[in-house]
Amino acid sequence: MLPKSLSIIDTKSLTQCFACGPDNPIGLKLKFTWDGTTARAEFTPTELHQGWNNIVHGGIIFTFLDEAMTYVTYFQGLNSVTARSEVRFKRAAFLHEPLLISATTVKKTRKLLEAKSIVTLKDGTEIAEGSALMYIFAQQPSPRGILWDMDGVIANTGPFHFQAWQETFGKRGVKFTKEDFDQTFGLRNDSIIRKILGNKVSPEDVEAITQEKEATFRRLLSPSLQPLPGVTKLLKALKEAGFKMALASSAPKENLNLLTFNLRIDGYFDAIVSDKEVTEGKPSPQLFLLASERLKVTPQNCVVIEDAIAGVQAAKTAHMKSIAVTNTHPRESLSQADLVVDSLEQVDISMIEKLLQNP
Repeated sequence: MLPKSLSIIDTKSLTQCFACGPDNPIGLKLKFTWDGTTARAEFTPTELHQGWNNIVHGGIIFTFLDEAMTYVTYFQGLNSVTARSEVRFKRAAFLHEPLLISATTVKKTRKLLEAKSIVTLKDGTEIAEGSALMYIFAQQPSPRGILWDMDGVIANTGPFHFQAWQETFGKRGVKFTKEDFDQTFGLRNDSIIRKILGNKVSPEDVEAITQEKEATFRRLLSPSLQPLPGVTKLLKALKEAGFKMALASSAPKENLNLLTFNLRIDGYFDAIVSDKEVTEGKPSPQLFLLASERLKVTPQNCVVIEDAIAGVQAAKTAHMKSIAVTNTHPRESLSQADLVVDSLEQVDISMIEKLLQNP
């Protein structure tokens, strides 16, 4: 079942739900979708789900029905418990037959919701139908979002970017120093190029230089690169606590996809927003505002995790809380952030909750 109340359920156990938890090794791992009226999922039972030989256990079928009706309340932003539930079996379900599971609302009042659900074969043959009376005891809390920068926050990609810029500008007879890199790290490519080569660079040349630099970066990137300390642990804790998460970076989408895949963290993010999806780079808030929109989380309920001065400024302009990690800039230059840490190993859920509670 879904969590009934965050005040009475340990949020660390949410991903272990037998019916829908993604981390339960013996669970059903049901994934429901919602079109505004109907919750739907699909499941193909195996030998692990049988009762009599080759027949799906009735308790598993009942679990499908009950979970679908619970998701009807969940998708409507409600917390509920099942007050009464009934099931009527129509025919046996056999192993390895794909089953379709769906549920809808019949009637809803302020405290009660009646739902109905059905399990069928793909051809519409009915396996079982269920009905339930759900007691509504609380609205779900407003969704909360975490917006992650990539370079310098999740992984130490700086050396690879620096070498890629040196090679790219070097081919054009321009020296790119470590000081140049430190002053521009975190900005969009077009801003970096114009800062180094001047504002007279044509849009076509900017695009060509950008493509060359990023291809060089991906070539140089080490497959042995690891997440920075504390990153994986914090990602997992935030996911288990129900936070929505987005990767919001000035880097190209190709880089972000490659990095999240190589670092084995691609499953944590609900959205990825990259450089080409906005017209202005940081310190403009466009990137973070688009990410919060994708997550369907208000800016006031978002926390940005950054390492760059421009990123902290962008979060402030977007009216979001921010955590700055001193991986690439000294503490004093990141003072606009709501919280400055030397490592994400120092950050836990309670700190983030406290930031969101403070106006």
